[in-house]
Amino acid sequence: MILVSSCLAGMKVRYNGTDCLEKSLKTLFDGGQAVAVCPELLGGFATPREPAEIVGGTGRDVLDGRAKVIDRSGKEVTAMYLEGARITLDTALQFGVSTVVLKSNSPSCGSVMIYNGEFTGVKIPGEGVTAALLRRNGIEVISEQELADRLEELGL
Repeated sequence: MILVSSCLAGMKVRYNGTDCLEKSLKTLFDGGQAVAVCPELLGGFATPREPAEIVGGTGRDVLDGRAKVIDRSGKEVTAMYLEGARITLDTALQFGVSTVVLKSNSPSCGSVMIYNGEFTGVKIPGEGVTAALLRRNGIEVISEQELADRLEELGL
């Protein structure tokens, strides 16, 4: 069993009401081999919503209180990102998953790159809040780009 970002399983939950369907993940989800979560919805956001970026660091810095998550209109939404990350971790632990596939570049789910906090489309190395919390708790986080290379290894 793996945990996957809901948008990758074809659910229209992204900030702009779209999905990022990855057919292999939808197949796993439909076949009961994956559980889908959207940390942002779990944190209390609606769809659609203002896009948000991490300002002042990465997801690790948010966990440590050194950075914030701010939406495009300037509202701080850090608490909702932290809540969604916590619930996602609880879900991963409940299902005993060891690997989670999260949407790249997201302030929640980004596993390698995130946006730089200036809403200019520039990406920087780093991870989102949920990815950071999962990793901090010993759960492997990969992006949808890494998944194809890992399906056989994961036994899926």
